[in-house]
Amino acid sequence: MNTIKPTLVILAAGIGSRYGGLKQLDSFTPEGDTILDFSIYDALQAGFGKFVFIIRKNIEKEFKAVFDKKLEGRAEVAYVFQETENIPEKFKPNKREKPWGTGHAMLMAKEVVNENFAIINADDFYGREAFEIMAKSLQEIPQDSTEFNMIAYQLKNTISEHGFVSRGECVVNKDGLLTDVTERTHIEKINHKLVRKDSKGNFVPIDENAIVSMNFWGFTAKCFDYAEMLFETFLEKNHNQAKAEFFIPLIVNEMIKEKKASVRVLKSSSLWFGVTYKEDKVVVQSAIETLKNHKIYPINLW
Repeated sequence: MNTIKPTLVILAAGIGSRYGGLKQLDSFTPEGDTILDFSIYDALQAGFGKFVFIIRKNIEKEFKAVFDKKLEGRAEVAYVFQETENIPEKFKPNKREKPWGTGHAMLMAKEVVNENFAIINADDFYGREAFEIMAKSLQEIPQDSTEFNMIAYQLKNTISEHGFVSRGECVVNKDGLLTDVTERTHIEKINHKLVRKDSKGNFVPIDENAIVSMNFWGFTAKCFDYAEMLFETFLEKNHNQAKAEFFIPLIVNEMIKEKKASVRVLKSSSLWFGVTYKEDKVVVQSAIETLKNHKIYPINLW
C-alpha cells in the first residue's frame, strides 16, 4: 500500500471555442461554484493531497483568485503552463496558435509531479464515487509501477444534445484491461442515432454502449518519460501541421501496444455531465441543483 497521497492534475488550458468562453471558471450555481469546485471537493474527500492546475499564462490571475483561497491549508497547489512554444528547441520557431493537445498538457506537469496521479478535465463533472475509486486504486499501485488505470463511462451518457463531442473509444478485454483507445474527435447524435466521422469525414455508426474515456486517467510518474519520447516522434511528423494534436489516448495506446504498461478499466456508476456548448449549461445547473437538494453536497462547498 502506497502511503503517499495521490495528486490530481487538472487539464484547464482549453480555450473553450465551442462554448464561447472560459468554461473552466464559469459559475453553475447561485453560490458561484464552477464544475471544477465539485471535482476538487470530491478529490479532497477521497484523499488526494496535491492539486496541479495546467493552465495558460494569460488566465493565471483569474485561476489563482478562484482556487488558491479554497485550497489554502487543505492541500498543496501548483500551477504549470501549457503554451504552444513549450516544445523542444529543434522544432522552433513555430507559428502554431492551437494548443498541442492533452498529451502535451500532461507533459507540462512532469517537473512538479512525482507521486501517483490522476488527470481530469476541468470542465467535466465526474462524481464522488469516481474519485473514491481512483484514489483507492492509486494508493494500491507502487510508485515505480507501470500498471495504470482509467475511469470508464458509457458513450450514451456523455453526449451533448447541442452538437458534436470528442471521446476516447475503448476496447476492453475479459480481464478488464484496456487493449485499445482511439480518440474520436467528432461524435454526434443525428436522427436519434449516434454516429462518428471516420478519417475521410464520412459518418459511420458508433455503439451507444461503447466504453469511452473522459480523460480521467490514473498514472505513476513513470508515464512521463515515455510520453516525452512519443511527443518528440509526434513533432517530427507534425510540427508544421496547424491542427494536429497529441492526445493522452495516443500515449496510452502506444504504451499498451509496446507492452510498456497495462491500463485497468475502472467502472463508476457516478453520473457524468459536462459542458461543450453554451446550451449544455442549463442541464448541468439543474443536475448540480438536484445533488445539492439531496444533500450530496453542502450548499456552500467552501
